[in-house]
Amino acid sequence: MPLYRDEAVVLRTHKLGEADRIITALTRGRGKIRTVAKGVRRTSSRFGARLEPFMVVDLQCYEGRNLDTVTQAETLAPHGDAICRDYTAYTAATAVVETCDRLTEEGEPATQQFLLVSGALAAIAAGEHDAGLVLDAYLLRALSVAGWAPSFLDCAKCGAPGPHRAFNVAAGGTVCPICRPPGSAAPAPETLVLLAALLSGDWVIADGSDPIQRREGSGLVAAFLQWHLERGVRSLRHVERA
Repeated sequence: MPLYRDEAVVLRTHKLGEADRIITALTRGRGKIRTVAKGVRRTSSRFGARLEPFMVVDLQCYEGRNLDTVTQAETLAPHGDAICRDYTAYTAATAVVETCDRLTEEGEPATQQFLLVSGALAAIAAGEHDAGLVLDAYLLRALSVAGWAPSFLDCAKCGAPGPHRAFNVAAGGTVCPICRPPGSAAPAPETLVLLAALLSGDWVIADGSDPIQRREGSGLVAAFLQWHLERGVRSLRHVERA
């Protein structure tokens, strides 16, 4: 059976039998894969701790008929330990990997999604920015890569130059007074500035934002995510916000 090797972010694991686990991971070159890691739940396992969620690893697997099997795993970035020591970081990182799992399909290359999720986990583990801000930045960028980029300045429907005050999830972001559908939200201008900064990676603006704008922005991001995924990300309800 052919062997392959690739960088991977571990997204989730499931128990299999008495000592094995099924590992769902996003690889840099092959996209999302599901593999069997045999014996990793035993205390004598050579690489069990390397195959936990949030870890970035160099995986070697051989292809199977239904599931591939892990034969080797080398740690590239041990984010799991730092993330699991902090509840706020843990809940944000859990929402990141759950969203990544939902946005990717097995067998389809997703290099940009791999770079986004590994970068988000690295930022959360390092504590470079507020974990909630990193989460929202990841969600906005991951949705953009998936083809659902929101607009926070010009009208999402007609393209009229902004800024505009109304925000409509179904329309794709901010909308002008002419295009504004009934029931559109009217967030504070500072909230839209924050969301635009998170999407573009302007951390000077993002880090200087007020908690009230962060909470309002998080609500808009969650609604935008749920609209496009057609159901909510369960772990988002546990994320602690400032």
